[in-house]
Amino acid sequence: MTMDLCEGEPSSKGEPISVHEAWHLVARQLLNERNPSGHWIGELSTSALSTATAISAICSYRNQCEGKPSGESFEWMESVVEQGVQWLADQQNEDGGWGDTDLSYSNISTTMLVLASWRLSNTLDRWPNAVERARGYIDNQGGVEGLRRRYGEDKTFAVPILANAAIAGEVDWKTVPVLPFEAACVPQSWYRFMQMPVVSYAIPALVAIGQAKYRNDPPRNPLSNLIRKLSVSRTLRVLQRMQPSSGGFLEAIPLTSFVVMGLSCSGHADHPVVENGLRFIRDSVRSEGSWPIDTNLATWNTSLSISALSQTLAPDHTSTSKTRGAHDRRELLNEMYQPELLDWLLGCQNLDRHPFTGAKPGGWGWSDLSGAVPDADDTPGALLALRYWADYANPDGATLERIRKAVRAGGNWLLSLQNRDGGWPTFCRGWGKLPFDRSGSDLTAHAMRALNAWKAEFSESVIEAAFRRGWRYLERQQRPDGSWLPLWFGNQDLGDEENPLYGTVKVLLAFRDFSLEESAPAQRGRAWLTKQQHADGSWGGGRSITERSPDLVGSIEETALALEILADGEDNSGGKSLNDMGLRWLCDRVQEKRYTQPSPIGFYFAKLWYHERLYPQIFTAAALSRACRVQDDRLREGTKPAHRAEPHNGRENRFSK
Repeated sequence: MTMDLCEGEPSSKGEPISVHEAWHLVARQLLNERNPSGHWIGELSTSALSTATAISAICSYRNQCEGKPSGESFEWMESVVEQGVQWLADQQNEDGGWGDTDLSYSNISTTMLVLASWRLSNTLDRWPNAVERARGYIDNQGGVEGLRRRYGEDKTFAVPILANAAIAGEVDWKTVPVLPFEAACVPQSWYRFMQMPVVSYAIPALVAIGQAKYRNDPPRNPLSNLIRKLSVSRTLRVLQRMQPSSGGFLEAIPLTSFVVMGLSCSGHADHPVVENGLRFIRDSVRSEGSWPIDTNLATWNTSLSISALSQTLAPDHTSTSKTRGAHDRRELLNEMYQPELLDWLLGCQNLDRHPFTGAKPGGWGWSDLSGAVPDADDTPGALLALRYWADYANPDGATLERIRKAVRAGGNWLLSLQNRDGGWPTFCRGWGKLPFDRSGSDLTAHAMRALNAWKAEFSESVIEAAFRRGWRYLERQQRPDGSWLPLWFGNQDLGDEENPLYGTVKVLLAFRDFSLEESAPAQRGRAWLTKQQHADGSWGGGRSITERSPDLVGSIEETALALEILADGEDNSGGKSLNDMGLRWLCDRVQEKRYTQPSPIGFYFAKLWYHERLYPQIFTAAALSRACRVQDDRLREGTKPAHRAEPHNGRENRFSK
């Protein structure tokens, strides 16, 4: 790596910014994003899909009530529906469809949901041209059959969308598949044996939409009819137990909206679950009349931010570090290492059996809000953040013991979650093979990194057995080209909407932490990753939705992800370092203040897109932190090591398979 990473005088005006200067700009901006309590909340993108489902939920409830709701409740409904339908009209894409976010391409799901919301709100006749174009888009995508093709065997989202359309009168109830809502009557521990047609976290939709189908298109079989009739009250009690105090299932607008509209048209508009769901919808609307996909990712954003900034500190992390840059970075990060932030992160840990999934205590969810559920991505994120805190924040003995206690509970929760195939699923062990229930390479690598960081806290035999199974899983999941696929992130510009770049980086980070960079799978993955770099030095991205351009435009998030792993080595092509090209591209974006533009790389539920305002800042901070740290190592040692393991408490973690 030849770029001036950390030392030297600040660049003159107009000269390229150094990585050290770029890190300070990004770190300062990211630290400024904290709320008054010292943690990060972020902001999820507004969503046409969420907005359409929220409007449909409100109108379904309102239309089922005898007469009009009176008083304040009716006023807020009228106001937000009016704002929401107008906001949707302004978001239509040129092809006649709607995408999930303002940066997303059109898809049949969101377009069908928008039309349903307009019909339920009696506003279809306001935009006849927009409606005609939307129906043309849906026809071109294959209509109902096109929707089914989009989701395949997974009914998690296809059935609620069709039910929403049926409630609005857009399709006949006969087109809506039956959901066996009576299955929710069995104990949660049995769900894994039930072969559910929806993923684990969609049980509320299974119940509400299943009851809507039963009410509006009852089965002809007398036995089936009787079983479902007897299951109605009991499954409603299940819903009530699962609903968090916020009223929002998983803090997600679409899932909560499907529950509200399903129960409303099933004769249960007066049920407490509906009342609480409507409260959540009301409390979640934004000033312009739109809704996000979820309330926030505060815990996830905070864990990622702590780790992204902290990894700039090398094992010699004291204020007497030999490099001026490391000393300066340490001084800035002291602002972050405050007791309030640690208290908040520890306070996000789930301490009781969770009513939604039945998960045991110990895990972390994506938010500190009541609707979040502990999972195998946010829990490792919190554990890694706590590792950095223990190593670099100089906690006293009592504080360190608090951290270790939380870590033991979180680590044991993760160990109990590992699937038979050796991988880690999102929420619950053994739930099934549908998307987002099965094991994922990104989740597995993340869990292994977190357990490795704290392996001294656990039984050596237990944790090494978990590692062996995890490595075997990851080796099986590597694709012939050397890449790995993630579970929860995608790229809308790839034909299958998957994101092998994200998945490959996340797995390679595990190889790095275990000092296995020279292994054959890691080398194949690294070779694949370097080949994905664009000519301008960036990675990922695709067509620019904002500029309507067919040209490839690299994304901040994916470029930063690639650099976070490639910063540790020398990848030269034609005498020019790929790292230098990528870092130059990223630093230019920082200097031009264009590094905060997010891309829709996130999935939330099946094929449902979002982007997060803080992702580009967090990922950029991680990449620049790693680059500065590698340069510190080289300046201190006077050498250029190709790869370095991730140290903890000054010790390298080594695990030999």
